[in-house]
Amino acid sequence: MKIVFMGTPDFAVASLSALLDAGFNVVAVVTAPDKPAGRGQKLNESAVKKFAVSKNLPVLQPEKLKNPDFLNQLKAYGADLQVVVAFRMLPEVVWDMPKYGTINLHASLLPQYRGAAPINWAVINGEKESGVTTFLLQHEIDTGNVLFSEKVPVGDNMTAGELHDELMNVGAKLLCKTVKAIENQDYTPQAQEDLQKNAELKHAPKIFKEDGRIDWNQPTNVVYNKIRGLSPYPAAYTTFLDKGLKIYQASKELSKPDIQAGDFSSDGKSFLKFATADGWIWVKELQQEGKKKMLVEDFLRGVRL
Repeated sequence: MKIVFMGTPDFAVASLSALLDAGFNVVAVVTAPDKPAGRGQKLNESAVKKFAVSKNLPVLQPEKLKNPDFLNQLKAYGADLQVVVAFRMLPEVVWDMPKYGTINLHASLLPQYRGAAPINWAVINGEKESGVTTFLLQHEIDTGNVLFSEKVPVGDNMTAGELHDELMNVGAKLLCKTVKAIENQDYTPQAQEDLQKNAELKHAPKIFKEDGRIDWNQPTNVVYNKIRGLSPYPAAYTTFLDKGLKIYQASKELSKPDIQAGDFSSDGKSFLKFATADGWIWVKELQQEGKKKMLVEDFLRGVRL
């Protein structure tokens, strides 16, 4: 069975690697175009491109997915199946091309958390369970019939970065299971409406900068989950000493503060904590605007409170 793989970030590399290790016939890889980044605006290749090149796989990098030249190149590979992991929305002319269609690996238990940032929102919302789902692409984004899913527990102190790595590895295995089932025609697609069971749908829209601003008037658990859910990227932030301050790691304390929400307490050496509506957030790792990421002890040594 000929497979064309589509993906861009590190999350997708694990799946591509697993498919190759399992002996599947990946005939080409589609990924994002190289983008200028950093000082000097050097062209930056996607994680998937770097990996694909190291494995001598043909790489396609279309600017537009409806470009006739790209469509002709894609068709020439004669794929029986296309696999999408963390790529972008495909037009029907692309996802409907192979004999067995196109499958997607999504980092949530569909139909919950459809959208661009399922890992972040699951942690921000304090979920105790997340997972990965493989499904067949159709017109509406993340709505196709489900093939397989795998649950993953979310620890009380787990960050989005840690959940990302867990789902990345579990997802790679689930994807191989799915491709094998399609190869053997041994699967039963399930409509997402049947899996919903009248539960309220939670969405996972793209995260913008303003989503990361901390509201210290909220309960401790809400603030703590936001910090976890946006760590390591894009990071929850506040204003401290008239500068932006990103918080990457923290702990929480539920005890009524004796100062106003948003005010801080510190010994100037070993701890920095902010008051919330019903407790404290103890900052462990942070980054002040214009400085490097550092532990709170190192930060306090270089600042006058």
